[in-house]
Amino acid sequence: MTKHIRELFDLTGKTAIVTGGSRGIGVEMAEALAEAGANLMLCARRAEWLDETVAAFRANNYTVEGKVCDVAKADDIQAVVDETVGKFGKIDILINNAGISWGAMPEEMPLAQWQKVLDVNLTGCFLFAQAVGREMLKHKSGSIINIASIAGMTSSANGPFYAGYAASKAGLIGLTRELAASWGRKGIRVNAIAPGFFHSRLADAVIDIYERSIQENNVIPRVGEAGELKGATVFLASDASSYITGQTIVVDGGMTV
Repeated sequence: MTKHIRELFDLTGKTAIVTGGSRGIGVEMAEALAEAGANLMLCARRAEWLDETVAAFRANNYTVEGKVCDVAKADDIQAVVDETVGKFGKIDILINNAGISWGAMPEEMPLAQWQKVLDVNLTGCFLFAQAVGREMLKHKSGSIINIASIAGMTSSANGPFYAGYAASKAGLIGLTRELAASWGRKGIRVNAIAPGFFHSRLADAVIDIYERSIQENNVIPRVGEAGELKGATVFLASDASSYITGQTIVVDGGMTV
């Protein structure tokens, strides 16, 4: 007999790490996992934002811990992994969400800024997946979800111009496929979510450029709303997607159709 639909989406007893989990869409995705029953380890660079989010989640009776982490630093990543395993026993889910951006025309892009974006958005995701993957391999199960972007799939002559960000997100989609192929026969699924435009600290700087065009041209004529990434997150984290790996789910209101 197949599992009941509620059981397929149930994350009770599962443990998830969410990077960039203190603000924006990271909080939304973490909340979705917690609502589905998962234990959480949130990590972010700024302790003041992280502590505030952890406190808010605990007030809602979610099981949550927090740890300051710079995903560009392998030692920070390993410390998060070790603490998560020490606290909860194992890691079932990783949301690779931490990301930064830098806008400049390509001919003016400082190498240091290009490198910083790639270090966080792509290398950091690889390092986190590598460290968590080693733990998941011990149990021969796990779901890794990389947060890519439609910026890794399409560009616009009207900007915004952020070569490092676009390259990192395209690279992350490729990394998702490769990790899925590498670990699929060992019980680990790896997928990506590519959001369109949602209000967040990172995106708000450029949404004004796009919002009118989105309203005029998008299949769903608006910017994404709070809560609209929850479904895809729980779906990919849970047994509801047990036969899906190496895929990128685009959540963009039809922008890329």
